[in-house]
Amino acid sequence: MPRTAGQLRNDALTIWRAGLAAVDSRRLVRAAVRVEGDRLTIDWEAFDLRRVRRIIVVGTGKAGAGMAEGLVEALTPQVLDDKQVTGWINVPADCVRPLAAIHLHAARPAGQNEPTEAGVAGAEEILRLVGAAGSDDLCVALISGGGSALLPAPVPDITLADKLAVTRHLSAAGADIRQLNTVRKQLSRIKGGGLARACRAGRLVALVISDVIGDPLDVIASGPTVEDTSAAADALAVLDQFRAREAGISPAVFDYLRSRTGAPPARITAAVSNIVIGNNATAVEAAAREARRLGYTPSILPADPREGTADDVGRRLADITLAMRCGAGPDCTISGGEPVVELASPAERGLGGRNQQLALAALIALADANATAFALLSGGTDGEDGPTDAAGATIDESVIEAARRSGLAAAAALAHNDAYRFFEPLGALIKTGPTHTNVCDLRVMVVDRDASARSDAG
Repeated sequence: MPRTAGQLRNDALTIWRAGLAAVDSRRLVRAAVRVEGDRLTIDWEAFDLRRVRRIIVVGTGKAGAGMAEGLVEALTPQVLDDKQVTGWINVPADCVRPLAAIHLHAARPAGQNEPTEAGVAGAEEILRLVGAAGSDDLCVALISGGGSALLPAPVPDITLADKLAVTRHLSAAGADIRQLNTVRKQLSRIKGGGLARACRAGRLVALVISDVIGDPLDVIASGPTVEDTSAAADALAVLDQFRAREAGISPAVFDYLRSRTGAPPARITAAVSNIVIGNNATAVEAAAREARRLGYTPSILPADPREGTADDVGRRLADITLAMRCGAGPDCTISGGEPVVELASPAERGLGGRNQQLALAALIALADANATAFALLSGGTDGEDGPTDAAGATIDESVIEAARRSGLAAAAALAHNDAYRFFEPLGALIKTGPTHTNVCDLRVMVVDRDASARSDAG
């Protein structure tokens, strides 16, 4: 049976949501942590609870609330009481809710993916908790994407405003997550292994939900529990590459980094394990299973950690959609990634995010090709895309036609990073609210060759 335009769009959303469900943070933690009598198992590590005095839980990230809820459930009320479980997690404000034993701290407002003084206060409390631990204590860190902005702890010589200016400049200039975190780690007391260095517990186990392709532990949330493999000289090189001096970044940043060139970091004394419990591949593979259940023949695109700009990726995905529509083979393509956005100047910049920018670039290409019988969507698994309340956007031939009738200027919106205002009146935005997870972006493209063949013949 041929699929209608509405069915293609619904199928694409269903496939995307299946990928999202597979990385539900509460479920991932529940699957990784279990208590059986006096035995606590975290993934493949077992702990004799009779030898553990206290359990201290700390963490950061957009998935923090769900991870904390899963951990509280897994530990059981008896362990929470017997082991004096206490904890503090820095999360976005719209993720805060009451939990037994673990405090969820509003480290930044919803939709504002930048560090705040509230985040600094939370980071200080986390450093205090792990610093007060003893050798017979177990520390569990819950780490997920978005943690870099949620867990700011500037070095003494650098202000939060200085760090914020650096982050804004590098992001606007097109720096990728690795380049951005190389600089942020060097300017922080908690990133780049700083949390692990401050920890005085005998054991530190970090459960990690990865929002970086390839799962580099030193990059996810800027690696608070991982030895930093970069150095001050690397941070200076990134700043030079993106002309930070000319952009007016505080001289204190460069002075500090020069003073640290060649200086080794302090030693981590706790025994540390970092365990990835969910990532982009988890979501992509689950989405492919759902596509097969719906009767599609899916193809998975290999994730590229340096895939380029959202505009370029959107055009590439449009080309793949056109190729599927016209040829034999897969009729569904699923991919994951995290492109960068080249931002217009602040005076010209509109409202949007990388997924909306990607979808708009794809729309322009597909509209130029008069494409029919397809649906394409791109959405952030965290439910946030840029400073908006949308996760991303979905496009199909009806969205293209509605944009034409409305006289919306797609090229101008793309040039001004104004995809949100382009898609909003078309009803094409994906809005999920906080998803309590974060494993980069998930993109789905589906076509119906029977319908497209009839359209071409007509």
